[in-house]
Amino acid sequence: MAGNSFGTLFRVTTWGESHGRALGAVIDGCPAGMPLSEDDLRAELILRRPGRRYTTPRREPDEPQILSGVFSGRTTGMPISVVVWNRDVDSSYYESIRETPRPGHADLAYVKKYGYENWDYRGGGRASGRETVGRVIGGAVAKKLLSCLGVLVTGYVVELGGVSFPKADDPEEALRSRLSPFRVLGNEEEAERLLREALSERDSLGGVVEVVAWGVPPGLGEPVFDKLKADLAKAMMSIPASVGFEVGWGFALAKARGSGARDPIVASAGEPVLGGERAGGMLGGISVGGPIRVRVAFKPTSSIMIPEKTVNIRTLEEEPIRVPGRHDPAIVLRAVAVAEAMAAIVLADHSLRAGLLSPVRLEWSASCERVWKLYEEFSPAS
Repeated sequence: MAGNSFGTLFRVTTWGESHGRALGAVIDGCPAGMPLSEDDLRAELILRRPGRRYTTPRREPDEPQILSGVFSGRTTGMPISVVVWNRDVDSSYYESIRETPRPGHADLAYVKKYGYENWDYRGGGRASGRETVGRVIGGAVAKKLLSCLGVLVTGYVVELGGVSFPKADDPEEALRSRLSPFRVLGNEEEAERLLREALSERDSLGGVVEVVAWGVPPGLGEPVFDKLKADLAKAMMSIPASVGFEVGWGFALAKARGSGARDPIVASAGEPVLGGERAGGMLGGISVGGPIRVRVAFKPTSSIMIPEKTVNIRTLEEEPIRVPGRHDPAIVLRAVAVAEAMAAIVLADHSLRAGLLSPVRLEWSASCERVWKLYEEFSPAS
């Protein structure tokens, strides 16, 4: 089946289903010579792992095992294959609703495309958010690769349940969201109040993630159809539950006049740079140096106990459905790690395509290590 791979030179293929034996990723295009361990992958997987406060109670350790592409602690230039075994699968929740596709999920689309008899109804199968384990693994490799360009990829929640939260003005401030269970940069009490309120009403919340890539060199992106912003849009909109994408000021620019929609070009350290964030760090879809800033909107979790109308596939009769099981009250909290990963994959791919990174062998240096250590410094212990 097509559609399981993303990228051109740096290419990530994910595989596995929500209630299958395992999930994972194959990363092709990572040059040789980069230090890589399971600890590197684990640190990123923790940020999207279930079983933490205000996430689904499904308790998955998400322990990665590197099967290929790494020898003596360094990448070999060959495909990197990683597996994560499912340890807390309970499909019993789905037996009672196997003939009634869940509103808001991909169930009906998969039934119509592949046939009811071929549909994996357990937790959404391949369409489940659990598929994103493989994306985060690929993103971890991409982030480490980008460290050698001095690029940091960060994300945080800027809106939850219609309430706005602060955005970051520098990389270290952005990295601090990794230590927040709500992935916000302040006002955690309000985030917790909103989640508690939704849970008490057996409902869920949507939200918006902002991803900022700091230190992005100029020249990433290709005219006309392979613009950096176009590939970022595809990457973000491929994430389960994503419903909107913005670059820079995004839709706010549609309400502005031309006089207020342009970033001035100013001199800084002997270089012309953008003097604002309206364009999100890109012109003509190509990076011009400095931060890349995008936003992704995520809908509320569709699996809730408030009834909704559906149709029984066997009888074609309408009937109400309540979705039992273990689900996130707000997908957006764990989606931050996935959005970061997809941005990193796009940037790593375009860095290789632009010739800024060697596709054959990487010279890992102290400066690469310093950038990577910033992620580790702001990573939760468990």
